[in-house]
Order: sequence, then structure tokens, then C-alpha cells
Amino acid sequence: MEIRLSAELKDKLSRMASKQGRDQESLVQEAVERRIDCDEWFERQVDMGLGQIDRGENREHDQVVERMEQLIAQKQPRR
Repeated sequence: MEIRLSAELKDKLSRMASKQGRDQESLVQEAVERRIDCDEWFERQVDMGLGQIDRGENREHDQVVERMEQLIAQKQPRR
């Protein structure tokens, strides 16, 4: 596989690799892997949320606001 990077991105990659004492290819490999992992996680979360909606496990906006207010109040220092 071959990818094309802008001159600016190539410079950033070169600086980062030099700083970390690594080769540019390993940094690109790691960056792509992290991005793919993140996208896969996000898709799983969306699918899980859609499943909850399909099962009627979602909450109305007012219920969410009320719950968030309760959680915030619990975290406030007591006086």
C-alpha cells in the first residue's frame, strides 16, 4: 500500500519520529492502527445505542437532564 502525505505532514512525521527515536513507518502504522481501533469502538457504541433504542431502553430528554442534574449535585462539595 502506498499513501501520499502533504509536505507539511511529512515534516511533522519526520520531527515526531526523530524526537521519539523511531522510524516514520512505525509511527504511521501506529497512527493508522489507533484510528481504526477508535473507529471500530465508535461503531460498536453506536450499534449498542441503536440496539437500546430498538428495545425501548432510551430516555426522554427531560429524563436525561434530570439524571445529569442529580449526578452533578452528588459531585458538588457539601457545605
